[in-house]
Amino acid sequence: MVYKKRKIKVFRSKKKKESIDVVIGKLKESYEQIDPNAIEKFEHFPLSAPTLKGLKDNKYFVPTEIQRESIGYSLRGEDILGAAKTGSGKTLAFLIPVLEILYCNKWNRTEGLAALIITPTRELAYQIFETLRKIGIHHDFSAGLIIGGKDLKFERKRLDQCNIMICTPGRLLQHMDENPLFDCSNMLVLVLDEADRCLDMGFQQTMNSIIENLPPERQTLLFSATQTKSVKDLVRLSLSNPHLISVHEDSEHSTPSGLVQSYMVCDLHDKMSLLWSFIKNHLHHKVLVFMSSCKQVKYFYEILCKLRPGTSLLALYGTMHQTKRMAVYESFSRKQRSVLFATDIAARGLDFPAVNWVVQLDCPENANEYIHRAGRTARFQKSGESLLVLLPSELAILKQLENKKIPISEIKVNPNKLTSIQRTLEATLAKDHILKESAQRAFVSYIKSVFLMKDKSVFDVSALDTDSFASSLGLAIPPRVRFLQKWKKAKEAKKKEKDTIAQTVVEDLNEKLNKSSDSEISDDEPEPQAYQSSVKDSYNFHDDDNSDEENDDLFTVKRKDHNIIETDDFEDEVELATDTLNKKKKKPLTKAAVAKKMIKKQIKPNQKTVFDETGEAVLDKAKTKVSQMAREYENNSEKGGIDIEQAKQMLREEDVYDKQLFREKVKAQHREEKRKAKEEAKRAEMEDASSSDEASVDLSWLPDPDKVYGKQDSGDSEDDFDSNCGSESEVEDDSSNIHRPPKRKLLTNKTNIKKRRKIEEDLDEPVDTGLSLMEDEELVLKMLDV
Repeated sequence: MVYKKRKIKVFRSKKKKESIDVVIGKLKESYEQIDPNAIEKFEHFPLSAPTLKGLKDNKYFVPTEIQRESIGYSLRGEDILGAAKTGSGKTLAFLIPVLEILYCNKWNRTEGLAALIITPTRELAYQIFETLRKIGIHHDFSAGLIIGGKDLKFERKRLDQCNIMICTPGRLLQHMDENPLFDCSNMLVLVLDEADRCLDMGFQQTMNSIIENLPPERQTLLFSATQTKSVKDLVRLSLSNPHLISVHEDSEHSTPSGLVQSYMVCDLHDKMSLLWSFIKNHLHHKVLVFMSSCKQVKYFYEILCKLRPGTSLLALYGTMHQTKRMAVYESFSRKQRSVLFATDIAARGLDFPAVNWVVQLDCPENANEYIHRAGRTARFQKSGESLLVLLPSELAILKQLENKKIPISEIKVNPNKLTSIQRTLEATLAKDHILKESAQRAFVSYIKSVFLMKDKSVFDVSALDTDSFASSLGLAIPPRVRFLQKWKKAKEAKKKEKDTIAQTVVEDLNEKLNKSSDSEISDDEPEPQAYQSSVKDSYNFHDDDNSDEENDDLFTVKRKDHNIIETDDFEDEVELATDTLNKKKKKPLTKAAVAKKMIKKQIKPNQKTVFDETGEAVLDKAKTKVSQMAREYENNSEKGGIDIEQAKQMLREEDVYDKQLFREKVKAQHREEKRKAKEEAKRAEMEDASSSDEASVDLSWLPDPDKVYGKQDSGDSEDDFDSNCGSESEVEDDSSNIHRPPKRKLLTNKTNIKKRRKIEEDLDEPVDTGLSLMEDEELVLKMLDV
């Protein structure tokens, strides 16, 4: 027999799920009981289940010190100023509270913006967005990445659906100004990551405009490795009793303990060789090289790619396209060995895993920037090394680093491992003119970056050896730096001005002293003329016998106590003089100010006045008003307002003068036409008279040219020829007349020049007149007698 197994159902009591309101109520009640010292894991925080699950999935179990100290205050809705070392987990310290605040307020996608996170760079915003996606994957909130370089239309259509917005200041302000869908009236939380950079002079105007549009009743969280404590910044943000959480303020050093820091002194022209040698000796390391300008990064990346050092090279700078910037960021994060050339956009907040070396090839602006640059390595209790390259004129920054509790030691360059590549660079630039232009731009941009730095005790542009630096970049001729030339000229002019001012002050003081001494002398001796006469009498140039006795009183000290000018008083006098001179200098007039002056003086621009012989102004009736009423109307129009009836009457009177002027112009035109017609008639009569005179001339005495010169192809018609020449019989009968050859036309072109030469040759040959020799002689004698 086959026995079937009986299925037995076990009924268990199902736990009733608590409603979300009850869960939120319990979480809020437990916020007041948070003790940072008792928390060892994220599970010990009163966090929602979706947040804990997201943290667990991404292997975030133990909170860092800044997270342990700040999350409790943030959950209670208090404002925070959070400061901690680089790589200490500040991103999670504000993302976890943001998720919890939205969860406890039961925020959904249709309710719009609830949390606004502002960062100074696009890469940092992208990094925060990716972290939010990981830990907030189990929440039902919408998040948006609003940064420059992306599709503005795509962002504009979906902006009203974002609950959490991660953005850069420039693009956020653009949406505030242009996008009608942007609404932040219900916003709960404002987060500034790298707050000191967001609030400094670079973003000051943009941040002021953004803060004005935000609701004042909100929670504000500020996080940075170098936190701002400026009262002005805190007042701008409308913070109410913020908690300053500086977990590493009492620590021995302000940089991570696993970071080995060193510096070396190097001349400017040796920087390129130093960088090349460093890369060649660290081919199996992950290196991040910081430079001061985008054009420098671009040139160093391009030229070293040509030279092929043996490792992958990348470049990250601000003027790159956004998609390429993201690709470079992700590529460097994935690679195990690579060299990334970057500006300060990579100095803040970016978490590149396993960076071995941070090389600061150009000196940072201040100690805070150094901390952020060096903090790209030795993150999350890992080790790393930092190298700072300084010029001899930049050693003053070491004092600032010491004041910031930064341990840094000097290392020397091993000359045996330093390889010069100057000749190779020169040969490469000679072949590639585009690369040469890039080198020139890099040279100028570095000089400009040093010139624009605020701390002149560290950055002295006059101490730079620009010629040798240009040759080290491969440039045979250093480029022209125009702004530097202008600055030097202005500096020299200012120095001359100060010298002249000091000289005038000294002269004024000397005059005052002389006057005071003269007054004292006059008090002692009230009769100066008598004194002068006595001196003249006592000083006798001719009597040498009594000279010693009589001239004893000549060079005597009349005043012993002289007022000596102290240096401090002199400097005060110079400063006062410079201030007075600067005040006396006129301010540069703008176009508006010049126009106002012209209006006050009633100067009419572009007006031409013509004077007659007597010196009186000739009115141009076409441009000026002639009638008395029109002039009165113009003077009254300056007071404002238009009287239509008066204007009509004025136009009627002016119309009479305009018609008269038009008639005069028509009459003058007719007179000119008549004058021209008379001149044409006279010219025609003269031509007729000349032609009739030519017809009345008797030309019968001329011989036949065909007989005298022979037949010639001159191109003239037979009628013209006959009019100039007579027949042979006429020549014989009227032998008393003189024979003149006909006038020939000037021949200029090539064919006519040939004909002219042929005619000249024919004239040189003897002429056959058809007469005998005796008859020819008689004819010539008759012509000579005439």
